[in-house]
Amino acid sequence: MTAPLFDDPAQPPRAPQELEPGAMVLPGFAHDQAALLLQAVAAIATRAPMRHLITPGGLRMSVAMTNCGNLGWVSDRTGYRYAAVDPESGHPWPLMPACFEDLAREAAAAAGYPGFTPDACLINRYAIGSRLSLHQDRDERDLAHPIVSVSLGLPASFLWGGRQRTAKVRRVALLHGDVMVWGGPARLHFHGVQRLARGNHPLTGPCRINLTFRKAD
Repeated sequence: MTAPLFDDPAQPPRAPQELEPGAMVLPGFAHDQAALLLQAVAAIATRAPMRHLITPGGLRMSVAMTNCGNLGWVSDRTGYRYAAVDPESGHPWPLMPACFEDLAREAAAAAGYPGFTPDACLINRYAIGSRLSLHQDRDERDLAHPIVSVSLGLPASFLWGGRQRTAKVRRVALLHGDVMVWGGPARLHFHGVQRLARGNHPLTGPCRINLTFRKAD
């Protein structure tokens, strides 16, 4: 069977969606900047290549990732943490491009979090069939800052849970250019990504790129 082609035609306007207090989806917020963002991703990956990290339990993550900014998120058998240096190269992570920082700041403000200045951007590459299990983002020093997540390429089914892993999970469709922001009372909600369905996007090919901006320090 031929994989469906997502040619990203002009979508009818979609209003911002509040999932619950503190969590909002901004449809198409990054759509017009997508090509520029992906060019920056490619440049970053030449200096800090994508890699599949190992969890503290010894499992290989299905999602490939790299980082940019003052800090990068890393994982190995010793645990999850932020580091100023790429452990594979021994060099600092690539600088965060201005277009990344501007987008994160503007999206956070649009969702009700003015003054957000990220110092870390996790760049995740989802191949067909890869997924991200339910988890909380809690490795940051100050949890008062929101998370800003940008979806590029193939559509994904985002899993949005509650403050307990056993809470009911909602499935939220995220399309190319959508941005999700959560913080405040929703900051520690469990979340993940369902297995990526087969497809081909004209800008990313058979994958999805996700940019996750955080204030880690």
